[in-house]
Amino acid sequence: MKIPQAAEFEQIKVQVKKKIISDYGKNLFSSEAPAASYTTAVKRMEETKEAVTLLAAGLAVPFMGIQHAQSDTEKIEKGFILMPHELVSYGDFLRSMPRIKTFFEKHHALAPILTGYSDSLADFTLITEKISQSIRHQRIDPEANRHLRKIVRQIDQIEADLKKVFLKFLSQGKYLQDNRMIKKNDRYTLPVRVEWQHQFKGSIIERSNKGGTVFIEPETVARLNDRLILAEAEKTAIEYQILAELTGLIAEELPLIHQGLDCLAVLDVIFAKGKFCRDINGLPLTLNQKEELILDQVKHPLLGDEAVPLDLSLGIHTRCMVITGPNAGGKTVVLKTVALVCAMAHHGLFPNHHGQSSVPFFKSLSMDIGDQQSLANALSTFSGHMANIAGILAENQRNSIVLLDEIGSGTEPNEGAALAIAIMDAIYRSGALLIATTHYGEIKQFAVDHPDFQTAAMAFDPQTLAPKYRLLVNQVGESNAFWIAEKMQIPKPIVAKAITYLSSKAYPLQKNVFAPLPEHTHLSEHPQLLTKGDQVLAGDRGQKGIFYQYADNGQAKVWIDEEMAMVAVKRIRLLIKQTELYPAGYDLDQLFIDHRTYKFNKDLSRGSKKAYKQLKKQGKQKS
Repeated sequence: MKIPQAAEFEQIKVQVKKKIISDYGKNLFSSEAPAASYTTAVKRMEETKEAVTLLAAGLAVPFMGIQHAQSDTEKIEKGFILMPHELVSYGDFLRSMPRIKTFFEKHHALAPILTGYSDSLADFTLITEKISQSIRHQRIDPEANRHLRKIVRQIDQIEADLKKVFLKFLSQGKYLQDNRMIKKNDRYTLPVRVEWQHQFKGSIIERSNKGGTVFIEPETVARLNDRLILAEAEKTAIEYQILAELTGLIAEELPLIHQGLDCLAVLDVIFAKGKFCRDINGLPLTLNQKEELILDQVKHPLLGDEAVPLDLSLGIHTRCMVITGPNAGGKTVVLKTVALVCAMAHHGLFPNHHGQSSVPFFKSLSMDIGDQQSLANALSTFSGHMANIAGILAENQRNSIVLLDEIGSGTEPNEGAALAIAIMDAIYRSGALLIATTHYGEIKQFAVDHPDFQTAAMAFDPQTLAPKYRLLVNQVGESNAFWIAEKMQIPKPIVAKAITYLSSKAYPLQKNVFAPLPEHTHLSEHPQLLTKGDQVLAGDRGQKGIFYQYADNGQAKVWIDEEMAMVAVKRIRLLIKQTELYPAGYDLDQLFIDHRTYKFNKDLSRGSKKAYKQLKKQGKQKS
């Protein structure tokens, strides 16, 4: 099953990945496909259930050193030698395997499936003990090797001899930039002021960036420096040999290590799923093969505390549902909740619900949600929807679910409704389950009349008509277009006329006679007529603005600095025509509102509770 992008399941995956410890586990989960079989889906659900049980009991799997274990293993395979800090981390990773195996054996009754994974974990005690003996505090322990111990003591003695020799030089402080010996290019030197460099016999090893200091190696310490360099080179060679030996011990066991690495990555992912389910207060749900979708007070997992629980049943008495009601009422959220719950079930994740939810194992999940307009492909919103639905119809099959938002919208209403009914009938006859949302009365009536369709509506407050985002099954919702238009400040007389026209169909058809324009108006004085959206220079100061419309007395309205200003037409000069600035069909009206109003209207259109509360508050203040 392919999960549509509109379901927003990727946002769930991002949250789960944050809880995965290892890079290998993150990559594994990123590439995890929806379950290909019912058996796999059930197994994933049971694994997560066991992880949640262990977490609820306050038990933690002793994962150690697994964060970069895969990348370190790849280094070993390519022949690289691990550094001390990498060996310490890898030792923790190897040490964790028998501990994790013991952990699951101890709690076998709580997690029998997960205990089965731990059977492939081997014991690498010989390697881990060797690493512990050889490396302490992220460095190779000198006591780990007889030759290393000898050469370290030799280095200590040479450095002690160097300090003795340097003491007599350091007493001559007036010649020195700093009263200490400094190592430059692996040789100990004196930091001498440049004007006193001739006071010392020796070699200049380096000069400071500003030239004020020269670093001189006195003749009397040159031989000691030579001995020190040779000793340190020998020490480096011995340490490299120790690191190579430890890395080689790991390389010999790579086949068994790979088994353990694969096992721990899977367990890492499973426990991350369990933590996610615990964090959203998720409860296990049932997977069925009877094409029955039952949502028992399910909360949308991405909306947090704001989510309104959803009750829904499909596939038992009826196979299709048509949800009606106005925009911003929560219809789209219902579709996305259904899609997410189905997608999560395929990955062994369960939502917050009351415990009696049951999801069918679908082979296909299809959605048509949102604005499908594409300027690049010259597709209108309606064309985009039709292209998407055509693909859905081509792949539609039994044992699938189809979710269609505002079906048939974006074109002539009668044609759109007829086309929508034909599409829904085709999907129904293919055997798929269907949930669609609509405003159209014909589609509502079709759902009422069809014996295998049920209707549902989004709940609204009967007093204020504010949305409650709750689904009411077996009801038909109203679009509430007149109420919304009035709240969006369409003049009340216009709304009243619209209500009259709806019932009487007596539309005003009288021709209006308009008086001719007076001669010598600003229109005739300015043959270059301005249109809404043109960019202009306006006023004596020549401020940039956007032309809105002509007014009386030789004036015009121009949007300047997010305010509408009246400017004399003769003071306006065209800069750029709106046709050059905006694509065809662009909504120019949004240019003439401030950002706060634009955002408020946008929030209303997408169903923001906060925006509706603000709108309701404004209504109370006006009344």
